Amino acid sequence: MQKYILVTGGTKGIGRAIIERFAVEGFHIITCSRQEGELRKLKLDIQQKYTFSKVFYRAADLSDSLALQSFLDYVHSLKVKIDVLVNNTGIFLPGKIHEEPDTVLKHMIETNLYSAYFVTKSFVGDMIKRRSGHIFNMCSTASITPYTNGGSYCISKFALYGMTKVLREELKEHNVKVTAVLPGATLTASWEGVDLPASRFIRADDVANAIFATYQLSDSAVVEELLIRPQLGDIES
Repeated sequence: MQKYILVTGGTKGIGRAIIERFAVEGFHIITCSRQEGELRKLKLDIQQKYTFSKVFYRAADLSDSLALQSFLDYVHSLKVKIDVLVNNTGIFLPGKIHEEPDTVLKHMIETNLYSAYFVTKSFVGDMIKRRSGHIFNMCSTASITPYTNGGSYCISKFALYGMTKVLREELKEHNVKVTAVLPGATLTASWEGVDLPASRFIRADDVANAIFATYQLSDSAVVEELLIRPQLGDIES
């Protein structure tokens, strides 16, 4: 039986690692990012490396409501069932609440929270009807730990974590699983230029492997929260 995973923000970092991990298992991939060229390369790489996996994509900035709706319309036009949804789109802008520009919170909420909210609403109804599906929301250790340079990023990730907990309660009776993923500092583009060894960070494929292992549990069990930190502890931005 063909299975589909939808990963928003899938061309880099954790999103890319998740796509690779599920492609190994024969999943077909649906994804988006802001860069058309990166999406084309992703499709070519995945379909050459994993010949049983097809990649469907659209370029979209999910912080923009019109682009978000266009992407959702595209996914629905494929007329497939989404088995796994990973709300991974996100942006990190360091700063303190009392110093950051007034526009930062709005942009962070639109990107890190609203995208996940509206993508989930678009597909969860079908999951409920089928009584199957697994939603992973990419939260952060910043969802549970306030950082002095976290500002609006922490606010948005606290909100996403809260949304995930509410979803978990709502969807229990419908047999739809919901998992909050809370990675600490992961070796992605967000940390480029930092003078720390790679060993000080989580690897993106570690997060992807943990997500796939969580997905594989029997129908009678769910991992509600997947908290992953570097072995030596958190790194503050």
